[in-house]
Amino acid sequence: MNRVLLRRRLFVAGLNAATIAVLASLMAIALFSGGVTPIKAGMWVAFVVTLPWLSIGFWNAIIGTVITLRGPAEDDPLALTVNPAAVIATRTAILMAVRNEDPDRAIARVRTLFEDLDESGLADHFDIHVLSDTDDPAIAAAEEARIAAWRAETARAGQIHYRRRIDNHGYKAGNIEEFCRRSGAAYEFFLPLDADSFLSANAVARLVRIMQRHRRIGILQTLVVGVPSASFFTRVFQFGMRHGMRAYTAGSVWWTGDCGAYWGHNALIRTRAFAAHCTLPTLPGNGPLGGAIMSHDQVEAVLMRRAGYHCRVLAEEGESFEENPPTLPDFIRRELRWCQGNMQYFQLLGMEGLHIVSRLQLMLAILMYLAPFAWMAFIMLGAASLFSEAGSFSGPVALGIGLFVTIITMTFAPKIMGLVGVLARGEESARYGGRWAVAAGAVVELVFSMIVAPVVAFAVAVFAAGLVFGKRIDWRAQGRVSRAVGWREAVIDFLPQTVMGVALFALFAMTAPAVLPWAMPVIVGFAVAIPFAVATAMPALGAWSRRRGLCAIPEDIAPQPILARLQAEVPPV
Repeated sequence: MNRVLLRRRLFVAGLNAATIAVLASLMAIALFSGGVTPIKAGMWVAFVVTLPWLSIGFWNAIIGTVITLRGPAEDDPLALTVNPAAVIATRTAILMAVRNEDPDRAIARVRTLFEDLDESGLADHFDIHVLSDTDDPAIAAAEEARIAAWRAETARAGQIHYRRRIDNHGYKAGNIEEFCRRSGAAYEFFLPLDADSFLSANAVARLVRIMQRHRRIGILQTLVVGVPSASFFTRVFQFGMRHGMRAYTAGSVWWTGDCGAYWGHNALIRTRAFAAHCTLPTLPGNGPLGGAIMSHDQVEAVLMRRAGYHCRVLAEEGESFEENPPTLPDFIRRELRWCQGNMQYFQLLGMEGLHIVSRLQLMLAILMYLAPFAWMAFIMLGAASLFSEAGSFSGPVALGIGLFVTIITMTFAPKIMGLVGVLARGEESARYGGRWAVAAGAVVELVFSMIVAPVVAFAVAVFAAGLVFGKRIDWRAQGRVSRAVGWREAVIDFLPQTVMGVALFALFAMTAPAVLPWAMPVIVGFAVAIPFAVATAMPALGAWSRRRGLCAIPEDIAPQPILARLQAEVPPV
């Protein structure tokens, strides 16, 4: 396996190095044809910063789509084989970490999973642990009452546990670390769930059987997909994410292999290995990048790999679900929290003993949120260059247009290639309502993404800059329930983007009208941010899209029985 992975990694490294070198060189020609200036140099540096994340996403999507259409190779040494009838001979703790979440919805999910395990004859091998970091007394009381009612109604009350921490040190990671110290010795594995995530008994049993067979695996992550939603924003986002994530992950798994990703939930983890090797360090400093690590998952994955255990990802859909943010403001708040957490990785890049791929993954996680900052810097510097003849664009026009088209294509490559994978197979298209339904959803999602991308990038860029001056975001419960976004909220959140869009339009119209056609995707995204946030959160629009089947996912068309059962307890919102 090591030789196979080495060849694959060298191949992918070569593809990305060549892509980055070519694009950086072409941009240098475009910018520096009339001479080098500080503004042009800044634009080139900003452009180069965006390239690693862009390039690796592009090639992961290409490779993943080829693998998906070809099907798995029979002699693939990375294949995870398992006997679906193998006896489960281990004990697993199913953990749901909550903090000020809706207790009815959260506990209904884990209860439905446990009942599914019971009906499958597997419940003897599993215990439930609800790990609460809730600091709202009313919500805490509701959690306790909900657990007490569940225990009173089941014959398996001794397998249902609830613990509430008073000291919330370490956020979710600290919550799970405390469980491992207190109760982890009783379990071979544990499976962490977020308050909005869910797996079926079949999915859980498959993960356990694979981990029993492959004892070098420390973390086994399954691909997670969105559940049906009543929110128009969520429906469109999930439609694009479904295709893009599948293609991207299949390509990533092909070369990361035993250094796979971990997304913090819906994964099976070897308890003793995690407890012994994955305790997170407390970072020095009192600012937003110090203290407890917020984006714990990828750090735990690289620590597990450093200890000699494998982190593997199943790049396939298999009854593993989560909810996604219902509105644009909620989506951005989640992105800002992830941005702050990922920027903490700067202090971890020098950790001793990390696998080279693990170190690369930490760097890419940082670049994921540096890229929006660099993108906005490129736009601002480009606008500033219009005020000086020395800074103006003087390169070949055709080259500039070609670069623009190339970058846009690479940006949307995961979604495009994911759609190719769906449209190329009739049975797969039928799961989404047919090829015409897929095509209609793709058009809507493309327009949607072209508006969302600059709006989110601007918010991330401003927040990333603010981190230097001590700006931070607190760990709060994620918005999960569909709601309307009022005009006042939208104006407060997105007035800066609107002003930026109007200013850029005026500037280009007066000084460089030939640039306007190429700048319009960004300008329009900025300019319509306020009405877009309001409209995409409207309940009526969400209801209309559901009736029409617009941007439907397979679970909208024909939900699995276990998901239909869950939705009876936790209706789509």
